[in-house]
Amino acid sequence: MTLHRILAVTAMLTAFVATDASAQQRAAATPPAAVKSPVASSLEEYRIGPEDVLSISVWKNDPMSRVLPVRPDGMISLPLLDDVMAAGLTPTELRNLLAQKLAEYVPSPAVTVIVNDVKSFKVSVIGEVIRPARYELKSRTSVLDVLALAGGFNQFAARTRIVVLRQEGDKKVRIPFNYNRVTNGNDEENLYLRPNDIVLVP
Repeated sequence: MTLHRILAVTAMLTAFVATDASAQQRAAATPPAAVKSPVASSLEEYRIGPEDVLSISVWKNDPMSRVLPVRPDGMISLPLLDDVMAAGLTPTELRNLLAQKLAEYVPSPAVTVIVNDVKSFKVSVIGEVIRPARYELKSRTSVLDVLALAGGFNQFAARTRIVVLRQEGDKKVRIPFNYNRVTNGNDEENLYLRPNDIVLVP
């Protein structure tokens, strides 16, 4: 091999190594894209509703700390603050709101909000089931779970044409639910319910 070819090959190898090292440095410097857990994204933090019982604690302030229900209008009443809208907020959001309002009266208030008893998570099951009723739930519940609470179907039920009626803002949304498809292994269609959903079994 001639000296000219040796120098050319050496130059190519040097350029390749430099390019590869630069690419590795860029990859190391670039943070990985955030990956959403399918489990985390499918879960929603609980939102407070009317009739829920809350435990509100203000550190080193016993007169402000108390256990109280959320009124039917969604409000709670606390000393100094009077009425505060709690319904529709997560416990974290309510904690931050109370801390912000109390800061006018208490220096650096440390507030804790705990849902002692869930009473607002109610759904209705109507139509061709054994026990149509309004059910009070305590935890995350699927359509299959609430159909089991209702005793299952009667002989006239159209299992492939079940509908979940859900209020979203000013609109009533109809979500189809095919019982046969879900029980045959399609878990993605096993819908989880929200407060005030109506499961209609035609």
